[in-house]
Amino acid sequence: MDKVNIFTLGCSKNRVDTEVLIKQLQENGFVVDHESPENDHDIIIINTCGFIGDAKEESIDTILNFCEAKNQGLISKVLVFGCLSERYKDELISEIPEVDGWFGKFELENMLDFLGSKTLTNLTPVRTLTTPSHYAFLKISEGCDRTCSFCAIPNITKGHKSRPMEGLVEEAKQLINQGVKEIILIAQDLSYYGIDLYKKQMLAPLMEELAQLKGLEWLRIHYTYPAHFPYAILPVMAKYNNVCNYMDIALQHISDNMLKIMRRNISKEETYKLIERFRTEVPGMALRTTLLVGHPGETDEDFEELKQFVQDVKFERLGVFAYSHEEDTYSYNNYSDEIDQNIKDKRVEEIMELQQQISLTHNRNKIGKTFKVIVDRQEGQYFIGRTEHDSPEVDGEVLISAKKPLIMGNFYAINIVDADEYDLYGEPV
Repeated sequence: MDKVNIFTLGCSKNRVDTEVLIKQLQENGFVVDHESPENDHDIIIINTCGFIGDAKEESIDTILNFCEAKNQGLISKVLVFGCLSERYKDELISEIPEVDGWFGKFELENMLDFLGSKTLTNLTPVRTLTTPSHYAFLKISEGCDRTCSFCAIPNITKGHKSRPMEGLVEEAKQLINQGVKEIILIAQDLSYYGIDLYKKQMLAPLMEELAQLKGLEWLRIHYTYPAHFPYAILPVMAKYNNVCNYMDIALQHISDNMLKIMRRNISKEETYKLIERFRTEVPGMALRTTLLVGHPGETDEDFEELKQFVQDVKFERLGVFAYSHEEDTYSYNNYSDEIDQNIKDKRVEEIMELQQQISLTHNRNKIGKTFKVIVDRQEGQYFIGRTEHDSPEVDGEVLISAKKPLIMGNFYAINIVDADEYDLYGEPV
């Protein structure tokens, strides 16, 4: 019996693809591990990311490392799928011939066929979770119809395709029956969910149906888009206690000059009004965003506007990335990568220094307050948990003294006793 070890690189959407593959392989008789440190596997499968330079480099390094292990006789086969091979398959086949099979992001059936397996339908559940058993990601659509200047994702995943609502609700029920208490809705763009199937934005009705499922403690949304925002989700967030007051929205920039160059289809004024509406209609909402610096055309004045924006809004969660000049994007075809990497890195550092102080202030304001916290794991002298304002793997955590035993996946009332820039420290009430 072949033993398979699968490694997942990139985003949570890739993780869901891996989970579907694991289930298929298990039902076909394979023994499957996810990112096992053991060296007793026959086949290595790597689910790659091809989004930006750093992610591509990580994917290539991982592939080369396992090819070397194959050359040493430690494993028999190396297979690669996902975004990197979807984007660069022809080049990769000639450059890394040691790989036994290259498969695009949507070639699950071909990969199973290569392994001598059948694609099985009507599996319940449809995937094997690689997350802790109390939370799971639910991918509600594929692809993207946006035309942002810097982004290669539409070239990889093609147009936006929503999954039917009935299937999503059924999968959510399966997850809850397995013990999942927190479901995180993900997509390249949640905001456009439903337009292709139902001719209108349907994220709000979907959230409302899911929020009413018995046993679902938290429903969280990831990856919304500011232009043509589905405002109908805000009353849903305000109405249901189990819908987390948490908004992940990639704003990228604030100056009108850069928003136009980036082809974001929104203005500075509209962005400020959007944020004001969030905080008015859903008091206590935690806002998470990502920003992009160093895009061609970004002047010192544009960057100063961005810094002021960060200071004005005081995001609860913020990440910032340096521009990566990606082939086949609008920016690649129309602009030169004119801003020096050192300047890009300095701008990233400046934004993050501002955000560290903002985050520290937010966290210190929570000292003395009590929050509902889910416990994810134990590390040393702490149980590690999260509030509704923290998404797994990307946000801060609550470090809870392990003096009293807590159960993984359970919720507790935690009193916050201390804080640093990103994490909280608490005691059970």
